[in-house]
Amino acid sequence: MDNKKLKAIEQFIRATFNTKQPIGLHEPKFVGREKEYLNQCIDSTFVSYVGEFVGKLEQSLSQFTGAKYVVATANGTLALHLALLVAGVEAGDEVLTQGLSFVATANSIAYCKANIVFLDVDKETFGLSYAVLKDFLEKNAEVRNGICYNKSTKNKIKACIPVHVFGHPVSEIDKMVKLCSEFKIKLIEDAAESLGSFYKNKHTGTFGDLATLSFNGNKIVTTGGGGAVLTNDQQMYEKAKHLSTTAKVPHRWEFFHDQIGYNYRMPNVNAAVGLAQMECLPLFLKNKRELSEKYATFFRDLGICFFTEKKDARSNYWLNSLILEDKSERDQVLTYLNDLGIMCRPIWQPLYTLPAFKEAKLGSSLGNIAWLADRVVNIPSSVRI
Repeated sequence: MDNKKLKAIEQFIRATFNTKQPIGLHEPKFVGREKEYLNQCIDSTFVSYVGEFVGKLEQSLSQFTGAKYVVATANGTLALHLALLVAGVEAGDEVLTQGLSFVATANSIAYCKANIVFLDVDKETFGLSYAVLKDFLEKNAEVRNGICYNKSTKNKIKACIPVHVFGHPVSEIDKMVKLCSEFKIKLIEDAAESLGSFYKNKHTGTFGDLATLSFNGNKIVTTGGGGAVLTNDQQMYEKAKHLSTTAKVPHRWEFFHDQIGYNYRMPNVNAAVGLAQMECLPLFLKNKRELSEKYATFFRDLGICFFTEKKDARSNYWLNSLILEDKSERDQVLTYLNDLGIMCRPIWQPLYTLPAFKEAKLGSSLGNIAWLADRVVNIPSSVRI
């Protein structure tokens, strides 16, 4: 890429965010009732796991997404681990997921001591490819007595985790749900980045058996640190709630825990911030869509590919992405903009290349992941308020 284009990109981003100061990739915005709710939380003295704001945040998330049940957790990784436990994933089982995601997706599977199978993604969405998943299951899986087995490894295949990357809905997620149901596999959506995203007018995270959200400081809605498990299944909800509260059996004073539990609940002080953020979510989504449209016009005129939502999808555009010509151009853009204080980042390094997952099983081809890893650059995407 020539210096003229690089300079034009720098000037456009600075003008868009109206600053000469360093520009972050995605910074939180606190423009609502966060301080008011925090003060109420502190005044109540209920700053830990018991308090009204946890329930209010769960209710707000349920109403916005359409999920019947929500369990707020301390962070998104714990939410995904909890979802896998609820889905019945145990040591030695296999979990199918995409090889392109934040490391937390694979880490949560490893926490269960399960075996990871990495599959390829679609270039058009960054998400798990339905065609690749279907091909893998038809060639490698069989159902016996209501349980799915890998014909070659003899392991049970318990779950599948597609990821809505950067807020872009996985294409054909509805078909994926049906396919997994046919093979008796639980589908868990990693919707960590896609609060406010829809596929065929249905919110991401409400298609599968379970789903998870993240409210890390860089997400469209933040609680500082936090996450949530979504489900429409009452039994799964009750199990998630029970496990997340150290598996304590309710009693006025006795401490009896009926199984191994986890201290995964979100503190009330975090939920107070989250509730105020949820009240601002429609404004945030509108602002981010305006930014993506502005970017799309600019980069189209500059002859650079800007990643946009696909048919039947409405993205929250959590992060805005460029697809460049090759790795050399990717690194050129990353170096130039970061040197000038404009934070840009590549897509993640493929999970199967990381030392911790060198023993993971791989699908027949991971070509799209390798192609994207060489070309994707995320540019500043904060709400501009």
